[in-house]
Amino acid sequence: MGGIFEKEQSINDFLFANRESFEEALLQEAVNVRHKIVEFQEIANINLLENAHRLVLYVVEQKKEQVREFAAQEGVIWAKYSMTLSFKLEWIQAIRRTLWKFLREYDSTNSLTNSKDDLYILEGKINELIDEFINTFFVRYSAYKDALIEEQKKLVKNLSVPIIPINEHISVLPLIGDIDDQRLSVIEEKVLHEIDRTHVETLIMDLSGVSDMEAEVVTRLFRIIEGIALMGCKSEITGLRPDFVRKVIHAGVSFEQKAETRGTLQQTLRDYLILH
Repeated sequence: MGGIFEKEQSINDFLFANRESFEEALLQEAVNVRHKIVEFQEIANINLLENAHRLVLYVVEQKKEQVREFAAQEGVIWAKYSMTLSFKLEWIQAIRRTLWKFLREYDSTNSLTNSKDDLYILEGKINELIDEFINTFFVRYSAYKDALIEEQKKLVKNLSVPIIPINEHISVLPLIGDIDDQRLSVIEEKVLHEIDRTHVETLIMDLSGVSDMEAEVVTRLFRIIEGIALMGCKSEITGLRPDFVRKVIHAGVSFEQKAETRGTLQQTLRDYLILH
């Protein structure tokens, strides 16, 4: 037996018979959301009013698993379309208040509760499932967003280290922007992996687009170049700017033994393509 009390079917009939009144009362409660009904329908095909009736039905019939499944589905949809969470919270709380208004009206003529104990039991069961919906919704919303952020981080990592094959022997790594220690770790991982995967013989690292690099990072870059050499790959450094060269000098490192330096990427590629 799934309902709150034995009269649960009568409650369903009552709510169904007063469906339009319920929607009007709900929209009065949800001051901010009521202006977004059409927008949500257009953006994510979300029918807020139909979903409200569905949630109320599950809650009244005490269908806990259905509440969880519905909340999980909603959490994913709202996360996928980046719907504003404050609207969702306002909508659910409006559903809670509106449901209680109609339960009170039903109780006045059908004696849903006969004592304070009955009322407390009813309150506990109704609010527990609505809270269950809210909790499950936010858990699934957060899980989806976290997974999306991780995927975006991976994408950014790959984009921040764009190794471009010129031919089967030569690849280019154009570096742009600030190079900090964290980004250099990504560069190290990606470069060594790609050399092992493709067996490229020459890697041209163009630094003309690098805006800033601390002295400690310069030293670590030199060690990465040493690692590239250990893997049997030759390094070519192009686009060295005066400020970068000064940092190299002050850091006391030299690229001469592990890498050749050239003026521009364009000239280097032209030379290699002529030779090959």
